[in-house]
Amino acid sequence: MIRFECDYAEGAHPQVLKRLTETNMEQTKGYGEDEYCENARRLIRSLCRNDSADVHFLTGGTQTNTTVIASVLRPHQGVISATTGHINVHETGAIEATGHKVLALHAADGKITAVQVERIVSEHRNDANHEHTVQPGMVYISNPTEGGTVYTKQELQALSDTCRKNGLPLFMDGARLGYGLAAENNDLTMPDIAGMCDIFYIGGTKVGALFGEAVVITDENLKKDFRYLIKQRGGMLAKGRLLGLQFEALFKDGLYFEISRHAVRMAMMIRDTFASKGIKFLCESPTNQQFPILTKEQIRLLSQKYAFEVWTNINDRQSAVRFCTSWATKKEDVLALMEEILFVVNG
Repeated sequence: MIRFECDYAEGAHPQVLKRLTETNMEQTKGYGEDEYCENARRLIRSLCRNDSADVHFLTGGTQTNTTVIASVLRPHQGVISATTGHINVHETGAIEATGHKVLALHAADGKITAVQVERIVSEHRNDANHEHTVQPGMVYISNPTEGGTVYTKQELQALSDTCRKNGLPLFMDGARLGYGLAAENNDLTMPDIAGMCDIFYIGGTKVGALFGEAVVITDENLKKDFRYLIKQRGGMLAKGRLLGLQFEALFKDGLYFEISRHAVRMAMMIRDTFASKGIKFLCESPTNQQFPILTKEQIRLLSQKYAFEVWTNINDRQSAVRFCTSWATKKEDVLALMEEILFVVNG
């Protein structure tokens, strides 16, 4: 069985494992206060062109999202998100468990807009009973989105301007950030993201690391006591150097971006093969996630050799599925899948 259902099926890039092995018997301070974490911080600050950014390493995506959101919101506030946002659909109510409501906005392509944010804030403030309802306190987006779409620089700038006008911190979930930056139509850079977002994170778990995410805080008001929250929310690793070493390896010579480009190239080969047979897609994704709409019989046949995820039912006869490539996807596996698609799909 060749697996295309997620981008974290493999362990870690060999360069990451090499660094972990080379330093295995060294003694360092714990909890991310070691020289490797500090060097990784310097690399990330340099990429962001922001020497004053705080950089913290957490164990995983859900811990990161809950820690960030709980650190920003006051008890009566909620977080604005797309209905398809990861915090709204794939974190088992983790945000609600912190005592905060997810204020979900419909977004057909997974991207919320500045206009939507302005509207929900205005409606709340103009409601005579506003103090009886949850107050919008921050905005959550992911790039790429759950549907593999990416924000343009213009869209992110508009969101950032609206958030700052209304006093709402803008938080970007970058669990798959590398794949977004590698997308063929992407016009965002790391300095752009650092300049427009108040807080964001760089995903490692899905982009070459064994585990771990790097939180970047640019807003001075959000920096205070963040490490307390990391500890409280279970995101702080005692052997913190294991996180720093991984991000050091990923960013030292541009490895993070190289392996992200590979994943996207593999995904485009899959996309183009489906498209050549006239297959439609749930959304137009330029990243490592592709969502072709297949018949139940086509899904059954492809499932005999390949693992992928049934994403959503379209009708009684068809479902949208997700094929997901990763930094480690083998070209020969993609070529084999392409042959199978051409055989199975009659378009």
